[in-house]
Amino acid sequence: MQQDQPDTDQYNGGGRRDNRRRAAAVARRNRRRRVLKWTAGTGALVMVAGCGGAYYLYQHFNSNLTSVKVQLGDEAERPKAAGDALNVLVIGTDSRAGLGREYGDEGSTGHADTTLLFHIAKDRSNATVVSIPRDLMVPIPECEDGKGKKIPGSARDMFNTSLGQAGRDAGCTWKTVEKMTGIRVDHFVQVNFEAVKTLSTAVGGVEVCAGKDIDDKDSHLKMSKGRHVVQGEEALAFVRTRHAVGFGGDLTRIPLQQQFISSMIRKIKSDDTLTSPSKLYRLADAATKALTVDSAIGSVDKLKDLAQDISKVDTGNITFTTVPVLDDPKDQDRLILRQPDAGQVFSMIAGDRSLTATPPAAETPAPAAPSTTAPAVDTKDVPVTVRNGSGTRGQSGPTVDKLKAKGFARAAVGSDAPPAATTTVSLPAGRETEAAALAAALGLPADAVRPNPKAGPKDPLLLVLGKDALAAPSQAPTEAPKDLQRVQADDVDVCAK
Repeated sequence: MQQDQPDTDQYNGGGRRDNRRRAAAVARRNRRRRVLKWTAGTGALVMVAGCGGAYYLYQHFNSNLTSVKVQLGDEAERPKAAGDALNVLVIGTDSRAGLGREYGDEGSTGHADTTLLFHIAKDRSNATVVSIPRDLMVPIPECEDGKGKKIPGSARDMFNTSLGQAGRDAGCTWKTVEKMTGIRVDHFVQVNFEAVKTLSTAVGGVEVCAGKDIDDKDSHLKMSKGRHVVQGEEALAFVRTRHAVGFGGDLTRIPLQQQFISSMIRKIKSDDTLTSPSKLYRLADAATKALTVDSAIGSVDKLKDLAQDISKVDTGNITFTTVPVLDDPKDQDRLILRQPDAGQVFSMIAGDRSLTATPPAAETPAPAAPSTTAPAVDTKDVPVTVRNGSGTRGQSGPTVDKLKAKGFARAAVGSDAPPAATTTVSLPAGRETEAAALAAALGLPADAVRPNPKAGPKDPLLLVLGKDALAAPSQAPTEAPKDLQRVQADDVDVCAK
């Protein structure tokens, strides 16, 4: 009679079942380490949308997030899309809801107290962070709340009233920034007082520098001259301080905030944080609880791609600046844009021009995108159909005339196309060279050229005009205004004065 064989998977220490268990345990630990490393920059994303992302895949972190569906109105009235560049609006609200009397204005719903426009270059080589003073006088456009209720605008009001006033949400601040700057915003991130306290504590404190003794009775900051590591209440007091530094206004508080955010970015990216699972866990938990974001990135899964792009920017290539302003001649406690300098800064950002004095990273060419350098093509025999998707009548005819003047004798007007944001060239297989010549003739980027698998070999090239075809081409300035305030995120010698 044959005896039952022992289960070596069960009884042998080196058996297959134990091996599988150990392998699974190792895989879980490695996966957790990767997840924790992915979350390393969440705090900077909260503060400046800048250094990493909330990749944490567990439902606990996903459920921490709060999202808001913003209403931005007519798409045709918004600025041109930034393309591969990213513009993230970071709003620090001064809401005192639930905080008692300790911070003043008990129960205040909060306004846009601290606002930064974070621009990440399309090649991810650099970023520019523009602080917008709360006291700046600007037009506030009409907007809608999340329930579709219309909120009247104002021809001239303080910028900070774009949030909280009359029920305005972050979408109103978003619209105000787009109207003021001509820069298209892609996403917003909103934080409150508690976020500063919990994030600074989660990383074990943030180093700051005081250029003199500070005793601010309003923010409750009492700090001796020199370097200090602040967290919790002291960190919040530092970023709120304005009466005991500089000239005592918002413009002298902004550099303190820029110093603090830069230092937090450095701390989050440091080995001290990246190699501490417990610290990373606390940071991810605090950050996701502190975040309010637009619904397009309203989950950690959706934040993943955004954060991954942002984390590519080297700390030394992040430049903080403040939009150029003047005292308002109607009220010296308020500010107005200093022109043409403010417009120059906005144009540089819209044109993806860096304020960082470093060469841009080399771009990796898309493998399927043909070059828009005009190749040798006999354009007179290239059939082209032009369809108007710009939303404005009468655009196809002038484009056809322009193409014929450039040698595309067989260009013709087609029927209108559905509305499109950008101009594209669709081509049948084997017509890449002709399509590249057409794109080059119109000054289109390489990624505007796309294959059309439904087109036959004898079909014409299809040029669809998008809304961007309505914008007159302009050359963005290559240099910033003189005497522009700026701070590099890797500068450790900045001190509050």
